[in-house]
Amino acid sequence: MAYEYIKVEPDPPIATITLDRPKVLNALSPAVIAEVGQALSELDADDAVRAVVITGGPKVFAAGADIGDMAERSAAEQLNRDQTGAWSPISGFKKPLIAAVNGYCLGGGCELALMCDVIIAGDSARFGQPEINLGIIPGAGGTQRWPRTAGKFAAMEVMLTGGMIGARRAYELGLANKVVPAEMSVAVAQRMARQLAEKPPVAVRLAKESVQKAFETSLAEGLAAERRSFYFLFSTDDQKEGMRAFLEKRKGVFKGR
Repeated sequence: MAYEYIKVEPDPPIATITLDRPKVLNALSPAVIAEVGQALSELDADDAVRAVVITGGPKVFAAGADIGDMAERSAAEQLNRDQTGAWSPISGFKKPLIAAVNGYCLGGGCELALMCDVIIAGDSARFGQPEINLGIIPGAGGTQRWPRTAGKFAAMEVMLTGGMIGARRAYELGLANKVVPAEMSVAVAQRMARQLAEKPPVAVRLAKESVQKAFETSLAEGLAAERRSFYFLFSTDDQKEGMRAFLEKRKGVFKGR
């Protein structure tokens, strides 16, 4: 499929999605989010792709929502077009999703990064939720994912002041997995994606789902779900291959079944 606002580069077993609206700092209009969601839906269905990197390029990740598109809209208009509901293919993506973040990662851009499983931050990265300065609050998960990731007090500071934090502090707060030179962020993210793509796909999917449940359910419910997934994986060919490879002191070759 041809896209207007993003670039999709399949390079099995990984793929890279690049936000491509440089003149407006990759502002996330509904059309952009729809394209990202469509691309991820297609990549989710592509067995040749096992992990995906999403980036905004070397200078900016995404500087937030498209304010010009929203400024004069009414509450009813926002409700009817369900702007943030269109993000569900992103948050529901079943394969590993790695964000390579450089420059501004603000508002909806920051919420997009927080939906990913891993964040590789270039040393130029600046994270923040400036919505309070516009008379609104984050609407695509920012108020929920920030405290679950960085804790209540860091989340309150960011939400209430609208200020930004740098890559190093993001790493200290647990928002970023690594901080690397900006020019290396995409390559580092792609290298990690290839590492994850070598793992057994069904186990990777269930591991991702199990970790997500830790944020969505009680401990007892999460443990029960983990046990079910653990036992289920003993029905897969990849489990047999993985354990045989370990015993035979060789590298496993996983087929996703």
